[in-house]
Amino acid sequence: MHEMSIASELLRTVLAVAAEHGAARVEEVEVQAGAMKLIVPEALELAWSVLAAGTPAEGARLKLTEVPIEAECRPCGRRFVAAVDGFACPGCGQADVEIVAGDGIILTSVVCRGPDQAEGP
Repeated sequence: MHEMSIASELLRTVLAVAAEHGAARVEEVEVQAGAMKLIVPEALELAWSVLAAGTPAEGARLKLTEVPIEAECRPCGRRFVAAVDGFACPGCGQADVEIVAGDGIILTSVVCRGPDQAEGP
């Protein structure tokens, strides 16, 4: 389950951001993950909740958006949405591509509450 290591690194980064800004609590974390990472959302959410327990991120909502795999064909230059198991260019049929999207994990947003902010919505 590679989701545990992803959640661990994500939590480390989120807690560093929260500390840097003097936040007492993390309320929401938004992440974009490429389809090539093959993340199982439920497994990532479980790993997140287990690892975040007892930290300022305990109970924080984790919002995951999957980014499709986008490839650019080196021979013909066509850009297309590829599948995890298929990189053949629909234009020329070649499978010589550069992946230009869908292979990363990006922390896009961290919503925190400061120590002087009241609990509630």
